Amino acid sequence: MAQLEVKIVNKSEHPLPAYATSGASGMDLKASITENIVLQTLERTLVPTGLFIELPEGYEAQIRPRSGLAVKQGLTCLNTPGTIDADYRGEIKVILINLSNEPQTIQNGDRIAQMVIQKVEIINWTPVEQLSETVRAAGGFGHTGKS
Repeated sequence: MAQLEVKIVNKSEHPLPAYATSGASGMDLKASITENIVLQTLERTLVPTGLFIELPEGYEAQIRPRSGLAVKQGLTCLNTPGTIDADYRGEIKVILINLSNEPQTIQNGDRIAQMVIQKVEIINWTPVEQLSETVRAAGGFGHTGKS
């Protein structure tokens, strides 16, 4: 399978993000901080990674929570998945929130989120007066009755 080449500037002291296994879709992002961050219950903060990327047009990077961090420490990402557009050149930062009942400490080098690179389809709108019919129609959440 051909691999997409993505330019990256790493101003952190940590190795570049990498896939942990051959079947992984996400790469762990690490905190690049000079002092520990202590998040109180329901407190949120923006955690820098020291990474800057240049995605090709037609791609995005999605920032997602790490399941282990969520279940073990109650830390998760807000604005999930966060989107990094192809024309963004600033530092990748992760919005973390502490949903646990006790303070949680983030240290330099902690794996705080995962990043998934996805192809993005660009569309053109076609204004119409009516949409085609479906079985579901305008039924909302839970409308299909399936759990």
